[in-house]
Amino acid sequence: METTKKKILFVITKSNWGGAQRYVYDLATSLSKDEFDIQVIMGGNGLLKEKLDQAGIVITCLHTMERDINFKKELLSAYELWKIFRKTKPDIVHLNSSKAGGLGAFAARLAGVKEIIFTAHAWAFNENRGTLSKIVISSLHWITVILSHRTIAVSDSVKEQVIHMPFMKNKIEVIHLGMNAFDCKKKEEARAILHCQEEFLIGTISELHPVKGIPYAIDAIALLKEEYPHLRFCVIGEGEQRALIEKQIVKRRLEKEVRLVGFVDDAKTLLKAFDVYVLPSLSEAFGYSLLEAGLAGIPVIATSVGGIPEVIDEDGILVPPKNGRAIANAIKKLIESPEERMRLTESLRARVLSSFNKEDMIQKTLDVYRKKR
Repeated sequence: METTKKKILFVITKSNWGGAQRYVYDLATSLSKDEFDIQVIMGGNGLLKEKLDQAGIVITCLHTMERDINFKKELLSAYELWKIFRKTKPDIVHLNSSKAGGLGAFAARLAGVKEIIFTAHAWAFNENRGTLSKIVISSLHWITVILSHRTIAVSDSVKEQVIHMPFMKNKIEVIHLGMNAFDCKKKEEARAILHCQEEFLIGTISELHPVKGIPYAIDAIALLKEEYPHLRFCVIGEGEQRALIEKQIVKRRLEKEVRLVGFVDDAKTLLKAFDVYVLPSLSEAFGYSLLEAGLAGIPVIATSVGGIPEVIDEDGILVPPKNGRAIANAIKKLIESPEERMRLTESLRARVLSSFNKEDMIQKTLDVYRKKR
C-alpha cells in the first residue's frame, strides 16, 4: 500500500545566501522525497532560489515579501501566503526569519494549517534600534511563537532571550545547526584566487552589516600594523556598510593591510587561505561560519556573544564585543604560538564533527515534525 507523502512548505523572507537560507536549503534538499512533498516560498530571486532550482525543489517567489517594513506589502504578503496555504493544504508549514514567521504564522492559522513550525534564527530586537521599536518587535516575536505550534531555536542563547515571556516555557526547543565536512582548496590556490599572498593572513566571511562588527577587527589590524608588517586582513562578503568600512580603511591608512574581496559563491572552500579566522560580531545567534572554519582546520577568534560560546567554548579564543584591542591581543597570541593554533584547530574540528553535524540537525528536526501534540 502506497504511503501518502506529507506536504511541507518552507517559508523564508529573503532569498540571498545567509545562515537562515542555508538552513532552509539543507532541510529542503535532505529530507526524504519518499516521505515528503517539499516546496519553498521566498521573497525575491536571490542565490537561494538559484540553488534550490538546481536541486529540483518547487519554488514560489513572493515579490511583496521584503525585509524592510511596508504596511501595504505586509498585507499583500499575508494574503498571498493565505491563498497558497488554502490551495496547497500543507501538512506542515515551516517558517524561517522574523517577517516570514509573523506573516506566515498568522496566514497559516487562518488557513487552518495543522502543524506550524517556526525556526528562530535570531531576534530582531538585538539590532541597534530605539527602545520603543524593540518593545514592539519583542511583542511581534511573542505573537509569532504563540501562533506557531512549535518553535525551534538554533541556540540556547536564542531560547533564553525569550523564555521569560508568558506561555513560552514549553513552546521552544533548541536544535543546533549542523554541517558536514566539505572539500577546500589548498592554501596556495585559495590565496591566489583571493589575491592575498601575504605571510600571515587573518580572514572572515561576513555580510558587511553593522551587527557583524567588522570595523573592530580592522581596529585590531591597525594596532598590530607596526609590530607585524606582513599581517593582512581579508574580508569575503558584501553589504550595506561597505562604504563606511572603506572610509575607515583609508582613514587608518590600511589600504595595503585590509582587502575587501566582496561576495564569493561557496566562499567556505577558500578558508584554508587564512591562518586565523575572526568573527567580531556584536550579536550572533549561532554562527555557521564557525562550523566552516572548524571543518576547514582554521583556529578561531570570536566575540563572546549570543550562541558563539556554545560552539567554540574552549576550542577557540573568545573576546568581548566592540573591543579591537582584545582582538589584537588574541591575534598576537596566535601569531606567536603555532602550537596553540594547532591545538585549537584540532579541538574545534573534533567538536564540530561530533556535536554539530548535519545528520543530527535533520534527525532532530524530523522528530519535531513527527511529534504529536
